[in-house]
Amino acid sequence: MKDWWIYQGEGTPEERLSRLAGKQPPWRDFDGTPDPHYRAPGATGQAWERTARRGTGYVPDEAEIDTVNTALYLSRPLLVTGKPGVGKSTLAYSIATDLGLGPVLHWPITSRSTLRDGLYRYDAISRLHDANLQQLSGDGATGGPAAARPAEPDHSIAPYLRLGPLGTALLPQERPRVLLIDEIDKSDIDLPGDLLTVFEDGGFEIPELARIAAREPRVRIGTHDTLDTPGAPVPPAPAPVDPGPVDPGPVPPGPATAGPVAATVGVDHGRVQCRAFPVVVLTSNNERDFPPPFLRRCIRLHVRPPGPARLEQIIRQRLHLPTELDDRRRSLVQDLVRAFEEQRTEGDLATDQLLNAVQLRLSGAWSDDGERDAFLRTVLQKLTGPASP
Repeated sequence: MKDWWIYQGEGTPEERLSRLAGKQPPWRDFDGTPDPHYRAPGATGQAWERTARRGTGYVPDEAEIDTVNTALYLSRPLLVTGKPGVGKSTLAYSIATDLGLGPVLHWPITSRSTLRDGLYRYDAISRLHDANLQQLSGDGATGGPAAARPAEPDHSIAPYLRLGPLGTALLPQERPRVLLIDEIDKSDIDLPGDLLTVFEDGGFEIPELARIAAREPRVRIGTHDTLDTPGAPVPPAPAPVDPGPVDPGPVPPGPATAGPVAATVGVDHGRVQCRAFPVVVLTSNNERDFPPPFLRRCIRLHVRPPGPARLEQIIRQRLHLPTELDDRRRSLVQDLVRAFEEQRTEGDLATDQLLNAVQLRLSGAWSDDGERDAFLRTVLQKLTGPASP
């Protein structure tokens, strides 16, 4: 353990994060003002349990820890490459778990993903639909056309806006959130370039809110953490609308579990500006190259397939096995690790395939020695290379 490590370093998460504070480069210093009525999810609840369950089982090597901490000190995104199944995505959950940064914000990328998908969603169709229903309801109640009545004030746009995972990660907070942008190599060719400005500025504008800023300087909208039915409007917050930005003064980092989670967050003048730059983990299966301007703004990490000793450690961690195994279980684990290593020379295998194999054998399945070859063919099917007979 190195004394400069924050991730996997010595001390509590609060102590390590406090050591990191103020050590980022001056050009990565952001000045967003936190909303005193908003608190992000902490180390409680089902979302956090899912993050912790996945992150606890990750076993990083020294090179990975060094690279993660480099990204933390420089407030730069971490671009993680490697073969499928080596644990690239799990690294993000490990960082969140180790530093107590709350549930991971997950943005899975497809060929149709755009920057706006990650920043925010505006449900214009639902807003138009609700406006039409209200107009029809008003016509029925008065018995006359809407044009004959005085115009009613326009309803707030807030219920139809929700921040996406990237937008939520960029909310101004004293503690960073962990954002996983998964399989960025599947994206449209323009997305990596579109991300550059957001990563450099640490913020973005919501045009729909900027247009009404003179009338509504602060609007409370939902976040990616809001527990709601997907696609349903976000309920407006019961708190009164503030007339403008509020400076609550410095907010100490504090434990991630303190305080309730607010359903909405105030956005001032249509702009979201971070305070602590999020821990951004981008994963790639090397299915495409990225432009040099994008690469130079990232800290790059290539995750190599784990060797036998690390595989055994991963098995103990993920399957909650004791450090010292009895003879039967130790022999079983070592035999399957050897078989996994042998078959991996003929084609790619994922670590979770080995975990599945060990779990099955520990459960008593496929216990007949005569079925060993059939068992290995079933659970260790190669992902690349010649197909198994």
